[in-house]
Amino acid sequence: MLTDIEIAQQAKLKRIGALASDRLGIPEDQIEPYGHYKAKLSSEFVASLLDKPDGKLVLVTAISPTPAGEGKTTTTVGLGDALNRIGKNAVICLREPSLGPVFGMKGGAAGGGYAQVVPMEDINLHFTGDFNAIQLANNLLAAMLDNHIHHGNELGIDVRRIAWRRVLDVNDRALRSLVVALGGPGNGYPREDGFDIVVASEVMAILCLAESMNDLKQRLGKIVVAYTRDKRQVFAADLNAHGAMAVLLKDAIKPNLVQTLENNPAIVHGGPFANIAHGCNSVIATRTSLKLADYVVTEAGFGADLGAEKFVNIKCRKSGLRPDACVIVATVRALKYHGGAERAALNVENLAALDKGFANLERHVRNVRDVYGLPCVVSINHFTHDTDAELKLLQDKCTALGVPVVVARHWEKGGAGAEALAKKVVELADSGGANMQFVYEDELPLLAKIEAVARKVYGAASIKVDDRALNHLDALEREGYGHFPVCIAKTQYSFSSDATLRGAPDAHTLAVREIRLSAGAEFIVAICGEIMTMPGLPKVPAADRIDLDDSGNVVGLF
Repeated sequence: MLTDIEIAQQAKLKRIGALASDRLGIPEDQIEPYGHYKAKLSSEFVASLLDKPDGKLVLVTAISPTPAGEGKTTTTVGLGDALNRIGKNAVICLREPSLGPVFGMKGGAAGGGYAQVVPMEDINLHFTGDFNAIQLANNLLAAMLDNHIHHGNELGIDVRRIAWRRVLDVNDRALRSLVVALGGPGNGYPREDGFDIVVASEVMAILCLAESMNDLKQRLGKIVVAYTRDKRQVFAADLNAHGAMAVLLKDAIKPNLVQTLENNPAIVHGGPFANIAHGCNSVIATRTSLKLADYVVTEAGFGADLGAEKFVNIKCRKSGLRPDACVIVATVRALKYHGGAERAALNVENLAALDKGFANLERHVRNVRDVYGLPCVVSINHFTHDTDAELKLLQDKCTALGVPVVVARHWEKGGAGAEALAKKVVELADSGGANMQFVYEDELPLLAKIEAVARKVYGAASIKVDDRALNHLDALEREGYGHFPVCIAKTQYSFSSDATLRGAPDAHTLAVREIRLSAGAEFIVAICGEIMTMPGLPKVPAADRIDLDDSGNVVGLF
């Protein structure tokens, strides 16, 4: 059996210029090639599409992740290929992978099996340099902040109240908390600092929510970097940093065009994590895709309690985008894990564990359908060890829940294995049944917004907010940020803030330990439980397996 990277390396790709012209009608002079098989769309071309009608938007989400994997990106790609196979003009719209998971635990994020976006190695590694540009823009602001303090501190910044952190796109727990500027007066004023991963950066969130280059620059200027001794806010614009930051991001804001294994167009752009950021690709990429296709398949990170919730309450609220249908990805293996089966036994038939674990899928379905107001279908991502009895039990329980369900085999068969799913998605999207609803309204206080998500989406009985975080919420209300949506950073493995609580826990308490303001991105981050904004590497990281063979080919990437 071929590995994902071996399948990708055997793919017959179309030159990106031909793909853009033949499939999307994009003139050759409106793309900026990065080699033969990837390109950026010019800002002029993107702007020229504004008056065109929109296609249908399909959101792919999933159950709560487990070590067994669910295949959400694989399903997104397979569904896009299947829509094209049944005669629909479809484009998929994905996030860019972060090097943190690529070299850490999760691996790449370009799909799998015969449902991948390619060139897989490029997409999973440096791609077109967008993340590097975001990292540099973020750290330029940090350098200009420290430089301002070193050269007289005209703004009166209190070095104890600096809010801006540096970033790096590699998991490195040693950088979470540190002291900078040691070594004498020439190196600045020593202070506590720390690193986040690039995908948690406010600059990433701003890039993905900006409507244009001008909007991007204005948002960068609104970043709150610190406070003065009398607790006044200091903005990036006060340091005159936003112009130079925008210069670094002038190419990164342009959407990236690649293709699937079946030579269908894919736009891959932006990549905030859904467990610590808002988890969606860029608004510009989604808008562009909707102008180019009749159906656009996009995804939101992790389970529907994280990515889909933030897609609705942050991305849709800010952009006006509205999904027409939703796909919830589940696997028999993962649901057995949620039902108490151990990872080593997931390939063994276990109807009792599957029945118990179904509670996780049920809550996600109820959230998508009843809380978010979106028509949905459950896509069972088929694995070879799934038994007929297990598939029948899962299908019967979905039917009893009143949600359509399809077994999809796109990992094995590509688009051909997801045609039934594609037909159901078209039926839902064309039905006009979507009535998207926000979980809370803008006017609700910040604390009440967090509680609304905790109770309505997570099934929490209560929330517990540390005193310091509560005081910060009060201060943000006074400073005029109370109308912002909330972006809850928590473990992806559970509806709760405790990663060990599988299934669909009910009587739990959401523990909020820290609040961060993202003034440029226009949301408030509530950090819960033990979630870290700079992950660490596992004991045996994926990097252990990644190498070059004697012919210079990448091996071990998955």
